[in-house]
Amino acid sequence: MTQTSEDVTWLTQEAYTKLKEELAYLSGPAREEVTAKIAAAREEGDLRENGGYHAAKEEQGKQELRIRQLTQLLEKAKVGEAPASADGTVAPGMVVTIAFDGDEDDTMTFLLASREYASADVETYSPQSPLGSGVIGHRVGEDAEYELPNGKKASVTILKAEPYSG
Repeated sequence: MTQTSEDVTWLTQEAYTKLKEELAYLSGPAREEVTAKIAAAREEGDLRENGGYHAAKEEQGKQELRIRQLTQLLEKAKVGEAPASADGTVAPGMVVTIAFDGDEDDTMTFLLASREYASADVETYSPQSPLGSGVIGHRVGEDAEYELPNGKKASVTILKAEPYSG
């Protein structure tokens, strides 16, 4: 399967290394710890009223979900900087400024990237979010539409799209 720019998650080397370490910990030592907690709680007897057992099972479920999320993310990850778009086309790894409903006084600037790439200096929206998927592929000056949580459509105008320099 060929990856499109929407399928790729661009990560810095630091973020990639941190996520690989988290995955290694969760699928190794952390998995063994939660398995030991479950075994110890099971030895206490009646599982229906065993709070420790249920808490450990819930922890295990959350941990396994995070392992799956990290595995999928790292399979799609590319380390380095997202390719710069010389023609002003919105793509992951770019800082985008939009105007809501064409009102240049009502604007917002955000980084289009995964949360692992999030930065304290600019708000981050995922390429899979409604706004993110609505603006991807549009050029500066174009209008884009996305769906709000209430099901209504919102329109924005792309004012700027520049590679993130982090």
